[in-house]
Amino acid sequence: MPLKLYHCHNARSLRPLWTIEEMGLECELVKLPFPPRVHAKEYLQVNPLGTVPTLIDGDVHMTESAAICHYLVERYGPTPLAVRPDERDWPDYLNWLYRADATLTFPQTVVLRYGRFEPEERRLPQAAEDYSRWFWARARSVESALSDREYLCAGRFTIADICIGYALFLAQRIGLGDGLKERTRAYLGRLTERDTFRRIQERQADMEPVL
Repeated sequence: MPLKLYHCHNARSLRPLWTIEEMGLECELVKLPFPPRVHAKEYLQVNPLGTVPTLIDGDVHMTESAAICHYLVERYGPTPLAVRPDERDWPDYLNWLYRADATLTFPQTVVLRYGRFEPEERRLPQAAEDYSRWFWARARSVESALSDREYLCAGRFTIADICIGYALFLAQRIGLGDGLKERTRAYLGRLTERDTFRRIQERQADMEPVL
């Protein structure tokens, strides 16, 4: 049976969708309104957290975007999108995968919630500003890593670039792009100019934009 991926427009589910597109895997894409826990309550039967993504692969159910990317390249490889343990950059590769959400996407969720999604009377401008600065400070790690390379590790495009690239793409969409440094902006441009990225934008063109 094909993979099944539950997805919201340009949400974190974009990471596994991008990986699937890069690998040429067959996938049923289930498109949901955002937030699905409010506008598609039946989805709570699939994922009680009400978050996206959810990947179903037979009896496998996964909900963490970077972990799904990692699963896909290991389960359906070999693929150059993965860095193997015998490669020099394997530790860096793992570090970028974890950093993508824990360090870079996390502060953006605070900015979105308290700067945009909450009703006006519940918004916290100071929190949004503080976590914007948090994100920019931690994004400097990307700028530093790109000082002598086009991609983050192993001399090629990998899922580390997909996972970190999504965080940068999200930053651009929510008004944090101006705080990114020159090399980082150029890197994001290279990623979003890939044919695969353009194709996944076409696949979600009929969905209502969230951001």
